[in-house]
Amino acid sequence: MEPINWYGTYTLTLREVKRFMRVYNQTLITPAISALVFLAVFVLAVGSKKHDIDGISFINFMGYGLIIMSIVQNAFANSSSSFIMSKIIGYISDILTPPLGSKEIIIAFTIGSVLRGILVGIITTISLLPFVEFTLYHPFLLLFYILTSCTLLGQFGILSGMVANSFDQHSAITSYIITPLSFLSGTFYSVKNLPTFLQLINILNPFFYMIDGFRYCLTDKTDGNIMIGVIFLITANIVIYFTLERLIDKGWRIKG
Repeated sequence: MEPINWYGTYTLTLREVKRFMRVYNQTLITPAISALVFLAVFVLAVGSKKHDIDGISFINFMGYGLIIMSIVQNAFANSSSSFIMSKIIGYISDILTPPLGSKEIIIAFTIGSVLRGILVGIITTISLLPFVEFTLYHPFLLLFYILTSCTLLGQFGILSGMVANSFDQHSAITSYIITPLSFLSGTFYSVKNLPTFLQLINILNPFFYMIDGFRYCLTDKTDGNIMIGVIFLITANIVIYFTLERLIDKGWRIKG
């Protein structure tokens, strides 16, 4: 096993962080504003008719879901957009040039995604503070869910960037996979209200475990099994990491 080039990893990570920090209005501020708009629309539309979900006030239920959704969606967007852009513009060859191997590439892009996800989460939480109440029941588990969720979506973003050869294909992956799974996961409602066949789909839906676990840490209530969610996220991260490592080493869809 070759040793990891930590300096190269740091350099590529720094590039990723600087990339999204240069356009912070788009990458950090806009997600928080979008969360506020979603919260306002849903509360105004149904808030007066539906005051709570499983004993949780509707505005709090919505707020917690919007925070974790903003976190993971931006973690995915960071690595996927960066990777597909590097392929289309042509500077992917600079990233693939030794001494950067698959490990360094995966680690750097993932760390960039995690940092963006966390920053978006902090800003979104601050923006929702005047409207949403927060009680932290499981702080360490909350940290686990944030980190594993960002890591998984960051790595999936790399895979999406490798699969797509154009912005249209990248948009298709977001529209046909990421968005449906995220909306099916219970961000705006309890999954117990879904038809049985959709609840079965959520058994393999990582977004469900992310959102349910995150909300559990703030409410001490859950729609699923927390231990299964923890095992699922750890397993999914390991599987996608080794899949990416193998694909990058082969140069799949990234080498001409």
